[in-house]
Amino acid sequence: MTEIDSTLELSDGKYHRLLGPEALPAFSDTAELEATWGRRWGAADEIGRLRSVLMRRPSQGLANIREDAYNEELGALVDPDRRWYWTGREAPDLDVVNAQYDNVVATLKAHDVEVFFAPELPATFTKSIYTRDPLVTIPGGAIIGRLGPRMRRGEEQSIAATVAAAGMPILGMITGTGLVEGGSFVKVRRDTAFLGTSVRVNPEGFRQLARILEEHEITLKQVTLPGYLIHLDLCSVMLDDDLALVNPRLAPYDYMSQLWDMGIETVEVDPREEWACNMLALDRRKVIMPDHLPRTAEILADRHNVEVIPVTYREVLKNGGSVHCSTMELQRDWS
Repeated sequence: MTEIDSTLELSDGKYHRLLGPEALPAFSDTAELEATWGRRWGAADEIGRLRSVLMRRPSQGLANIREDAYNEELGALVDPDRRWYWTGREAPDLDVVNAQYDNVVATLKAHDVEVFFAPELPATFTKSIYTRDPLVTIPGGAIIGRLGPRMRRGEEQSIAATVAAAGMPILGMITGTGLVEGGSFVKVRRDTAFLGTSVRVNPEGFRQLARILEEHEITLKQVTLPGYLIHLDLCSVMLDDDLALVNPRLAPYDYMSQLWDMGIETVEVDPREEWACNMLALDRRKVIMPDHLPRTAEILADRHNVEVIPVTYREVLKNGGSVHCSTMELQRDWS
Protein backbone atom coordinates (compact mmCIF):
# COMPACT_ATOMS: atom_id res chain seq x y z
CA MET A 1 0.00 0.00 0.00
CA THR A 2 1.37 3.43 -1.03
CA GLU A 3 1.86 5.78 1.87
CA ILE A 4 0.15 9.18 1.40
CA ASP A 5 2.02 12.31 2.40
CA SER A 6 -0.72 14.13 4.31
CA THR A 7 1.28 17.36 4.45
CA LEU A 8 0.47 17.98 0.77
CA GLU A 9 -3.25 18.04 1.48
CA LEU A 10 -2.99 20.02 4.67
CA SER A 11 -0.75 22.74 3.29
CA ASP A 12 -2.61 23.36 0.02
CA GLY A 13 -5.01 25.97 1.42
CA LYS A 14 -2.23 27.73 3.29
CA TYR A 15 -0.32 28.27 0.04
CA HIS A 16 -3.32 29.98 -1.56
CA ARG A 17 -3.75 32.21 1.47
CA LEU A 18 -0.07 33.09 1.39
CA LEU A 19 -0.03 33.91 -2.35
CA GLY A 20 -3.13 36.05 -2.64
CA PRO A 21 -5.49 37.47 -3.63
CA GLU A 22 -4.20 41.05 -3.96
CA ALA A 23 -6.72 43.43 -5.49
CA LEU A 24 -4.64 46.48 -4.61
CA PRO A 25 -2.90 48.36 -6.05
CA ALA A 26 -5.47 48.64 -8.84
CA PHE A 27 -4.80 47.63 -12.43
CA SER A 28 -4.26 51.21 -13.66
CA ASP A 29 -1.87 52.17 -10.86
CA THR A 30 1.19 53.32 -12.77
CA ALA A 31 3.68 51.17 -10.85
CA GLU A 32 1.41 48.14 -11.16
CA LEU A 33 0.95 48.71 -14.89
CA GLU A 34 4.69 49.02 -15.47
CA ALA A 35 5.49 45.95 -13.39
CA THR A 36 2.84 43.73 -15.00
CA TRP A 37 2.54 45.10 -18.57
CA GLY A 38 5.96 46.63 -19.12
CA ARG A 39 5.03 50.31 -19.47
CA ARG A 40 2.34 52.90 -18.81
CA TRP A 41 0.19 52.01 -21.78
CA GLY A 42 -2.54 54.29 -23.02
CA ALA A 43 -3.25 58.00 -22.86
CA ALA A 44 -5.20 60.30 -20.56
CA ASP A 45 -5.57 63.06 -23.16
CA GLU A 46 -4.68 64.00 -26.75
CA ILE A 47 -1.77 66.31 -25.91
CA GLY A 48 0.61 64.58 -23.47
CA ARG A 49 4.11 63.75 -24.67
CA LEU A 50 3.64 61.17 -27.42
CA ARG A 51 5.67 57.99 -26.91
CA SER A 52 4.24 55.40 -29.28
CA VAL A 53 1.70 55.19 -32.10
CA LEU A 54 -0.04 52.54 -34.16
CA MET A 55 0.16 52.81 -37.96
CA ARG A 56 -0.39 50.64 -41.05
CA ARG A 57 1.20 51.10 -44.42
CA PRO A 58 -0.97 52.17 -47.41
CA SER A 59 -2.90 49.30 -48.93
CA GLN A 60 -1.67 47.76 -52.16
CA GLY A 61 -5.33 47.73 -53.12
CA LEU A 62 -5.00 51.42 -54.01
CA ALA A 63 -3.47 50.19 -57.26
CA ASN A 64 -6.93 48.87 -58.24
CA ILE A 65 -8.51 52.34 -58.30
CA ARG A 66 -9.59 53.13 -61.88
CA GLU A 67 -10.07 56.48 -63.53
CA ASP A 68 -13.05 55.20 -65.51
CA ALA A 69 -14.96 54.96 -62.22
CA TYR A 70 -15.28 58.74 -61.81
CA ASN A 71 -18.56 59.80 -60.21
CA GLU A 72 -19.49 63.32 -61.27
CA GLU A 73 -21.92 63.86 -58.40
CA LEU A 74 -19.40 62.85 -55.71
CA GLY A 75 -16.32 64.29 -57.41
CA ALA A 76 -14.43 61.06 -56.81
CA LEU A 77 -13.43 57.73 -58.26
CA VAL A 78 -15.88 55.27 -56.70
CA ASP A 79 -15.79 51.48 -56.82
CA PRO A 80 -19.17 50.05 -57.91
CA ASP A 81 -18.52 47.23 -55.40
CA ARG A 82 -17.94 49.78 -52.62
CA ARG A 83 -14.38 48.73 -51.77
CA TRP A 84 -12.69 52.07 -52.47
CA TYR A 85 -13.14 55.71 -53.30
CA TRP A 86 -10.57 58.36 -54.15
CA THR A 87 -11.34 62.06 -54.45
CA GLY A 88 -10.62 63.76 -57.76
CA ARG A 89 -10.38 62.42 -61.31
CA GLU A 90 -6.86 60.99 -61.20
CA ALA A 91 -5.94 57.59 -59.82
CA PRO A 92 -3.48 57.57 -56.91
CA ASP A 93 0.23 57.82 -57.56
CA LEU A 94 1.46 55.04 -55.28
CA ASP A 95 5.04 56.29 -55.32
CA VAL A 96 3.83 59.64 -53.99
CA VAL A 97 1.48 58.01 -51.47
CA ASN A 98 4.26 55.84 -50.07
CA ALA A 99 6.80 58.65 -50.02
CA GLN A 100 4.44 60.94 -48.10
CA TYR A 101 3.59 58.17 -45.67
CA ASP A 102 7.26 57.34 -45.10
CA ASN A 103 7.96 60.99 -44.41
CA VAL A 104 5.39 61.05 -41.62
CA VAL A 105 6.89 57.90 -40.13
CA ALA A 106 10.37 59.41 -40.33
CA THR A 107 9.13 62.63 -38.69
CA LEU A 108 7.63 60.68 -35.80
CA LYS A 109 10.80 58.67 -35.27
CA ALA A 110 12.90 61.84 -35.45
CA HIS A 111 10.90 63.07 -32.45
CA ASP A 112 11.52 59.83 -30.53
CA VAL A 113 8.07 58.36 -31.13
CA GLU A 114 8.01 54.56 -31.35
CA VAL A 115 5.93 53.28 -34.28
CA PHE A 116 4.11 49.95 -34.10
CA PHE A 117 2.92 48.67 -37.49
CA ALA A 118 -0.20 46.60 -38.03
CA PRO A 119 0.33 43.98 -40.77
CA GLU A 120 -0.85 44.41 -44.33
CA LEU A 121 -4.39 43.21 -45.03
CA PRO A 122 -5.91 41.90 -48.28
CA ALA A 123 -6.17 44.42 -51.12
CA THR A 124 -9.86 45.06 -50.47
CA PHE A 125 -8.98 46.94 -47.25
CA THR A 126 -8.08 50.21 -48.98
CA LYS A 127 -8.86 52.35 -45.90
CA SER A 128 -6.83 50.32 -43.41
CA ILE A 129 -4.10 52.99 -43.35
CA TYR A 130 -6.41 54.91 -41.02
CA THR A 131 -5.53 53.18 -37.75
CA ARG A 132 -7.24 55.87 -35.67
CA ASP A 133 -10.64 54.28 -36.27
CA PRO A 134 -10.64 50.64 -35.05
CA LEU A 135 -9.86 51.48 -31.40
CA VAL A 136 -9.65 54.10 -28.68
CA THR A 137 -6.99 54.33 -25.98
CA ILE A 138 -7.29 55.42 -22.37
CA PRO A 139 -4.97 55.15 -19.36
CA GLY A 140 -4.07 51.49 -19.04
CA GLY A 141 -4.86 50.17 -22.50
CA ALA A 142 -7.10 49.98 -25.54
CA ILE A 143 -10.78 49.47 -26.26
CA ILE A 144 -11.45 47.81 -29.61
CA GLY A 145 -14.21 49.51 -31.57
CA ARG A 146 -16.53 48.28 -34.29
CA LEU A 147 -16.27 49.98 -37.67
CA GLY A 148 -19.34 51.28 -39.47
CA PRO A 149 -18.74 50.58 -43.17
CA ARG A 150 -18.76 47.02 -44.47
CA MET A 151 -15.63 47.76 -46.52
CA ARG A 152 -13.66 48.15 -43.25
CA ARG A 153 -15.27 45.43 -41.16
CA GLY A 154 -12.54 42.99 -40.15
CA GLU A 155 -9.80 45.52 -39.44
CA GLU A 156 -10.76 45.25 -35.78
CA GLN A 157 -9.40 41.70 -35.45
CA SER A 158 -6.07 42.67 -36.98
CA ILE A 159 -5.76 45.73 -34.73
CA ALA A 160 -6.64 43.75 -31.60
CA ALA A 161 -3.98 41.16 -32.43
CA THR A 162 -1.39 43.87 -33.14
CA VAL A 163 -1.83 45.83 -29.92
CA ALA A 164 -1.99 42.63 -27.86
CA ALA A 165 1.24 41.41 -29.47
CA ALA A 166 2.86 44.73 -28.57
CA GLY A 167 1.98 44.02 -24.94
CA MET A 168 -0.85 46.51 -24.55
CA PRO A 169 -3.84 45.49 -22.42
CA ILE A 170 -7.22 45.31 -24.13
CA LEU A 171 -9.74 46.74 -21.69
CA GLY A 172 -12.92 46.16 -23.64
CA MET A 173 -14.60 45.70 -26.99
CA ILE A 174 -17.67 47.09 -28.72
CA THR A 175 -20.02 44.24 -29.66
CA GLY A 176 -23.60 43.60 -30.75
CA THR A 177 -24.96 46.38 -32.96
CA GLY A 178 -22.71 49.06 -31.47
CA LEU A 179 -20.55 51.18 -33.79
CA VAL A 180 -17.59 53.15 -32.39
CA GLU A 181 -14.72 54.64 -34.41
CA GLY A 182 -11.70 56.23 -32.78
CA GLY A 183 -11.74 59.25 -35.07
CA SER A 184 -14.87 60.46 -33.29
CA PHE A 185 -13.45 60.04 -29.77
CA VAL A 186 -11.66 62.90 -27.97
CA LYS A 187 -10.06 62.76 -24.52
CA VAL A 188 -10.36 66.30 -23.16
CA ARG A 189 -9.55 65.70 -19.50
CA ARG A 190 -8.27 62.75 -17.46
CA ASP A 191 -11.87 62.11 -16.40
CA THR A 192 -13.81 63.47 -19.40
CA ALA A 193 -14.08 62.39 -23.03
CA PHE A 194 -16.43 63.12 -25.93
CA LEU A 195 -17.87 60.85 -28.60
CA GLY A 196 -19.42 62.29 -31.73
CA THR A 197 -22.31 60.12 -32.92
CA SER A 198 -22.81 60.24 -36.66
CA VAL A 199 -23.50 58.21 -39.77
CA ARG A 200 -20.55 56.04 -38.62
CA VAL A 201 -20.94 56.02 -34.80
CA ASN A 202 -24.30 55.09 -33.31
CA PRO A 203 -26.03 55.61 -29.93
CA GLU A 204 -25.63 51.93 -29.06
CA GLY A 205 -21.87 52.29 -29.52
CA PHE A 206 -21.96 55.32 -27.25
CA ARG A 207 -23.88 53.37 -24.60
CA GLN A 208 -21.38 50.51 -24.61
CA LEU A 209 -18.31 52.75 -24.60
CA ALA A 210 -19.74 54.92 -21.80
CA ARG A 211 -20.28 51.81 -19.67
CA ILE A 212 -16.69 50.63 -20.21
CA LEU A 213 -15.26 54.07 -19.48
CA GLU A 214 -17.34 54.42 -16.32
CA GLU A 215 -15.34 51.55 -14.81
CA HIS A 216 -12.21 53.66 -15.41
CA GLU A 217 -13.78 56.78 -13.85
CA ILE A 218 -14.08 58.54 -17.20
CA THR A 219 -17.33 60.33 -18.07
CA LEU A 220 -18.23 60.08 -21.76
CA LYS A 221 -20.25 62.93 -23.23
CA GLN A 222 -22.24 62.50 -26.44
CA VAL A 223 -22.44 65.15 -29.17
CA THR A 224 -24.22 64.70 -32.49
CA LEU A 225 -22.29 65.52 -35.66
CA PRO A 226 -24.11 67.41 -38.41
CA GLY A 227 -25.10 65.97 -41.77
CA TYR A 228 -22.74 63.30 -43.09
CA LEU A 229 -19.72 64.42 -41.07
CA ILE A 230 -18.30 61.12 -39.88
CA HIS A 231 -15.79 61.98 -37.13
CA LEU A 232 -15.15 64.60 -34.48
CA ASP A 233 -11.46 64.82 -35.46
CA LEU A 234 -12.45 66.42 -38.77
CA CYS A 235 -13.66 69.51 -36.92
CA SER A 236 -11.73 69.65 -33.66
CA VAL A 237 -8.33 68.87 -32.13
CA MET A 238 -6.89 69.54 -28.68
CA LEU A 239 -3.64 71.57 -28.65
CA ASP A 240 -3.17 72.11 -24.92
CA ASP A 241 -5.14 71.68 -21.71
CA ASP A 242 -6.77 75.04 -22.33
CA LEU A 243 -6.64 75.33 -26.14
CA ALA A 244 -8.44 73.58 -29.00
CA LEU A 245 -8.59 74.16 -32.75
CA VAL A 246 -12.10 73.93 -34.20
CA ASN A 247 -13.86 74.32 -37.50
CA PRO A 248 -17.02 76.20 -36.41
CA ARG A 249 -18.76 75.44 -39.71
CA LEU A 250 -18.65 71.73 -38.85
CA ALA A 251 -18.20 71.39 -35.08
CA PRO A 252 -21.40 70.86 -33.05
CA TYR A 253 -22.24 73.94 -31.01
CA ASP A 254 -22.95 71.83 -27.93
CA TYR A 255 -19.42 70.44 -28.17
CA MET A 256 -17.80 73.88 -28.47
CA SER A 257 -19.93 75.30 -25.66
CA GLN A 258 -18.91 72.48 -23.34
CA LEU A 259 -15.26 73.16 -24.13
CA TRP A 260 -15.83 76.81 -23.19
CA ASP A 261 -17.53 75.77 -19.96
CA MET A 262 -14.38 73.74 -19.14
CA GLY A 263 -12.20 76.82 -19.61
CA ILE A 264 -10.86 75.75 -23.01
CA GLU A 265 -10.24 78.48 -25.57
CA THR A 266 -11.18 77.59 -29.15
CA VAL A 267 -9.22 78.81 -32.15
CA GLU A 268 -10.94 78.74 -35.54
CA VAL A 269 -9.33 77.26 -38.63
CA ASP A 270 -8.88 79.48 -41.64
CA PRO A 271 -12.19 79.10 -43.54
CA ARG A 272 -10.32 78.10 -46.71
CA GLU A 273 -8.72 75.12 -44.94
CA GLU A 274 -11.56 72.82 -43.95
CA TRP A 275 -9.27 69.86 -43.04
CA ALA A 276 -6.91 71.83 -40.80
CA CYS A 277 -7.99 70.11 -37.57
CA ASN A 278 -6.71 66.71 -38.72
CA MET A 279 -3.22 66.96 -37.21
CA LEU A 280 -1.33 65.06 -34.51
CA ALA A 281 -0.03 66.54 -31.26
CA LEU A 282 3.46 65.42 -30.26
CA ASP A 283 3.21 67.35 -27.01
CA ARG A 284 1.41 70.38 -25.66
CA ARG A 285 1.42 73.09 -28.36
CA LYS A 286 3.62 71.00 -30.63
CA VAL A 287 1.97 69.36 -33.65
CA ILE A 288 2.62 67.56 -36.92
CA MET A 289 0.45 69.25 -39.55
CA PRO A 290 0.06 68.84 -43.35
CA ASP A 291 1.95 71.58 -45.17
CA HIS A 292 -0.87 72.47 -47.55
CA LEU A 293 -2.64 74.29 -44.69
CA PRO A 294 -0.31 77.29 -44.20
CA ARG A 295 -2.92 79.85 -43.15
CA THR A 296 -4.11 77.89 -40.13
CA ALA A 297 -0.52 76.95 -39.30
CA GLU A 298 0.36 80.66 -39.24
CA ILE A 299 -2.56 81.42 -36.92
CA LEU A 300 -1.40 78.74 -34.50
CA ALA A 301 2.28 79.68 -34.57
CA ASP A 302 1.96 83.48 -34.50
CA ARG A 303 -1.01 83.93 -32.18
CA HIS A 304 -0.96 80.88 -29.90
CA ASN A 305 2.68 79.82 -29.62
CA VAL A 306 2.10 76.43 -31.23
CA GLU A 307 5.14 74.77 -32.80
CA VAL A 308 4.01 73.43 -36.18
CA ILE A 309 6.06 70.69 -37.86
CA PRO A 310 4.94 70.57 -41.50
CA VAL A 311 4.71 67.34 -43.49
CA THR A 312 3.49 66.72 -47.03
CA TYR A 313 0.40 64.50 -46.95
CA ARG A 314 -1.99 65.81 -49.57
CA GLU A 315 -2.02 62.71 -51.80
CA VAL A 316 -2.93 60.46 -48.87
CA LEU A 317 -5.76 62.84 -47.96
CA LYS A 318 -7.51 61.89 -51.22
CA ASN A 319 -8.17 58.48 -49.67
CA GLY A 320 -10.38 60.10 -47.03
CA GLY A 321 -8.14 60.87 -44.05
CA SER A 322 -5.09 62.84 -42.99
CA VAL A 323 -2.33 62.67 -40.35
CA HIS A 324 -4.57 62.24 -37.30
CA CYS A 325 -6.57 59.52 -39.03
CA SER A 326 -3.37 57.64 -39.90
CA THR A 327 -2.09 57.37 -36.32
CA MET A 328 -3.42 56.18 -32.99
CA GLU A 329 -1.54 56.94 -29.79
CA LEU A 330 -0.73 53.80 -27.86
CA GLN A 331 1.18 55.70 -25.22
CA ARG A 332 1.31 59.29 -24.05
CA ASP A 333 2.79 60.49 -20.78
CA TRP A 334 0.21 60.36 -18.00
CA SER A 335 0.19 59.87 -14.26
